[in-house]
Amino acid sequence: MVEPDDNQMLLSRADAGDPHALGELLEQSRERLLQIVSFRMDQRLRARIDPADVVQDAFAEATKRIGLQQRDVRIPFFLWLRLLTLERLAQLHRSNLGVKARDAGREVSIFSGPLPQATSAVIAAQLLGGLTSPSQAAIRVETRLTVEEKLNEMEPIDRDVLVLRHFEKLSNQETARVLNIKPSAASNRFIRALQKLKAELQEDGFG
Repeated sequence: MVEPDDNQMLLSRADAGDPHALGELLEQSRERLLQIVSFRMDQRLRARIDPADVVQDAFAEATKRIGLQQRDVRIPFFLWLRLLTLERLAQLHRSNLGVKARDAGREVSIFSGPLPQATSAVIAAQLLGGLTSPSQAAIRVETRLTVEEKLNEMEPIDRDVLVLRHFEKLSNQETARVLNIKPSAASNRFIRALQKLKAELQEDGFG
């Protein structure tokens, strides 16, 4: 993915050691990273750890690596920051909960690698929160279980695309880069997955 021209200039300056350019790039990414951390943070950590602290720790790591010329220039800058942020969140999950504590029972989890996972329960809760009305809140829990089952039946890559595009707000190009697929495939999978879920919710009286 090619960085926008203005950001490419900032990035060149940051890589050359300009702290002001790096600071501007980091600030541009703060809100998006906060949303990602909030989505992926284990519920048990929320009372103890502020997502903003996770992002700030990642910024400190990014500053150190750029200073040591350890940034992987093959990765778009935001995706590099996202990776550092999720690595920091994974460290906090391990140190506070233990490695096994991240496993949400028998639920299918997104991103089965070392990065923090978004479970089907989290995705279902987020989807229903946005697709149901207050009058339907009383039956939302029961419906959430149904949505979780439907998510678990989806192809893993379709759930990945749904998470990256709908919840992390990554662009189609960024999503394709993260999943190592073509942008056209990422776009098609996202549209298909979202339409299918919405249709099934509507059939159940939601939406």
